[in-house]
Amino acid sequence: MLTSPVSFLQRPARWMHLMASDFHAFSAAPNFAFELAARRTTDDDMAGRDLGNILTILSGSERVQAATIKRFADRFARFNLQERVIRPSYGLAEATVYVATSKPGQPPETVDFDTESLSAGHAKPCAGGGATSLISYMLPRSPIVRIVDSDTCIECPDGTVGEIWVHGDNVANGYWQKPDESERTFGGKIVTPSPGTPEGPWLRTGDSGFVTDGKMFIIGRIKDLLIVYGRNHSPDDIEATIQEITRGRCAAISVPGDRSTEKLVAIIELKKRGDSDQDAMARLGAIKREVTSALSSSHGLSVADLVLVAPGSIPITTSGKVRRGACVEQYRQDQFARLDA
Repeated sequence: MLTSPVSFLQRPARWMHLMASDFHAFSAAPNFAFELAARRTTDDDMAGRDLGNILTILSGSERVQAATIKRFADRFARFNLQERVIRPSYGLAEATVYVATSKPGQPPETVDFDTESLSAGHAKPCAGGGATSLISYMLPRSPIVRIVDSDTCIECPDGTVGEIWVHGDNVANGYWQKPDESERTFGGKIVTPSPGTPEGPWLRTGDSGFVTDGKMFIIGRIKDLLIVYGRNHSPDDIEATIQEITRGRCAAISVPGDRSTEKLVAIIELKKRGDSDQDAMARLGAIKREVTSALSSSHGLSVADLVLVAPGSIPITTSGKVRRGACVEQYRQDQFARLDA
């Protein structure tokens, strides 16, 4: 089931209408599309629509957020959407789009891991507060996937965070007329590979993740990891925590601080609502306090600056992904128009 991205952004309910109108519909979208559809599709939009015949909805292209999948499933359950048809999937262009997906015929599985341990490179399942929720993916038979220490090129043991490497017939030979970049990305070789593991060549995905109990979990892009006080933090996790409060676009970035340390900054899009300027400022202050508290309790992080901006202020790619590098530059040059200035 295909539709124009522009048409979807203008009215997310159109996507739901298309899937309801087609028997055994098969569609795919990035995480933010599930979020938009859940938030902006009204009951009136869905009047007389039935989603019970959908075959599959793939979620991919960016980090799949467990909270978003739950919101989407809960929002459309009354219109007969079956949670088991939602299939979180992982892939990249260099592997002909596909690497792994969730277990078929079952609702997506979410596992909570201790956030502090995860930032130190170790996956420790936990329950309760201070947890990071991650979607599980089946380890595919083809292609072959391994978690590798990107510095030593040695396979990581179960439960240890490393780089996701991929080997298989679906992996491209390289980039067109870019031999050096091709060798760096597609020419990975594992030192002392385990039985059944090819020495190479391996596709180095640039994504971090881990395997535990026979399942794969994805953290995010290695180059996007925020290093705050010597610990690695996924911006996707931080942004997910913020979005549970604000429901809008945000960007978590790190910028140089004092004494050669990095400090955490969050750019948050909000509508400045209130009967008066005083009411609006009070609301913004309350949101800043709630976000600060949530980041401290969920991630053990102290945020150096919360920048509240109007919708549309955060730079994004043509596919709707946040351009974190551009956010860093705009912040350092004080180019964001703060709502609470």
